[in-house]
Amino acid sequence: MKANSLFITFAFLLLTVDAFSLPRFALRSGGQCIDCHVNPTGGQMRSESGWSYGKSNLSMFRSSDEETELSPMLNENISFGFDIRTQFLAKFDSASSRSDFQNMNSSFYAGTYLSDKINLFARYDLTHGFYEGFATAHILPNNSYVKVGTFLPNYGLRVDDHTAYTRGGVFDASSGSFKGWPFAPNYSETGIEVGVYISDFAFATISSGTPAGTRFVKDPSYTASVSFTPQISDNFSLLAGGSFAQWKKGFSAPFTNINSFSGFGGFSFAGFSLLGEFAQADNMFFQDSAASALMIEASYKITKGLEATIRYDQLSPVTDNSDASVSSLILGVEFFPYSFVELRPQYRINTEKPAYDNNMFVLQFHIWY
Repeated sequence: MKANSLFITFAFLLLTVDAFSLPRFALRSGGQCIDCHVNPTGGQMRSESGWSYGKSNLSMFRSSDEETELSPMLNENISFGFDIRTQFLAKFDSASSRSDFQNMNSSFYAGTYLSDKINLFARYDLTHGFYEGFATAHILPNNSYVKVGTFLPNYGLRVDDHTAYTRGGVFDASSGSFKGWPFAPNYSETGIEVGVYISDFAFATISSGTPAGTRFVKDPSYTASVSFTPQISDNFSLLAGGSFAQWKKGFSAPFTNINSFSGFGGFSFAGFSLLGEFAQADNMFFQDSAASALMIEASYKITKGLEATIRYDQLSPVTDNSDASVSSLILGVEFFPYSFVELRPQYRINTEKPAYDNNMFVLQFHIWY
């Protein structure tokens, strides 16, 4: 029974991985999220330039239909896209082993350009019944914008794997909730965001909203972030930034006055990228206590369409007992054989106290457009 419950727990923690942008792609190019995504803060639906990048710049092999005229545009004003992910996972422990296939997400996107300055975006995930929808008006100087609707606030590094503790974290069977920062792919707030392009390499956002559900009826949350992405040369780029978030009421009663700070940075040089984020919050999991999360990711582009990755995640502590710390070491590769197709094998080494065998092999299948 214990072995089965452990497998279900770790299977569930991987179910809602969504198609965030890969921050290292932006870091390597010295660009910003809006260069490839409809959403100025990144992730989900690609713009025409981002779609073209995925079609022509990622794949290892040239497909026979590459000369076929393809486009994400239905007409001059309406575009569409999707992300479909499934996975095979296997758990290994001293008592038993078990494997399974699982559907992770099936997200469909639609975008409408009302004018050169204003566009609409909508997303619906058929797997989880989750949606986002907002309007973005680039009416401020230097193409800066105002966003209104339901969206994921801009906080920290938006890595595409929510099991990082700086994002959604892992599922804790004892509490029935995810044990990590709340900014997972299925987290959203309804409100307003202002984004300012300070320069070609400096970007800042501030937002206020009501998280999905009825937990924050009276008190809105506040989120702010700033990032700097100077490109020193064609092969060398830097990233530095920080974020802040505040919730007057917590995610579980009676927690109140949650304040979270995050610092992140990294660099990219000649195919090697290193990214890191450290977050600390008061009252996130327990009242009158602090918790911290760490994420470090290194990647190396072996050749076109193939990258080696290693990531370390740590959450410590969530109580006064330092033994409550948990960590994960994830070894894997990302393989893009053809346009809009990705295979991601990983081996996950999980460490916690009390210790038990729960390492896993995961093979993710990703198809997008």
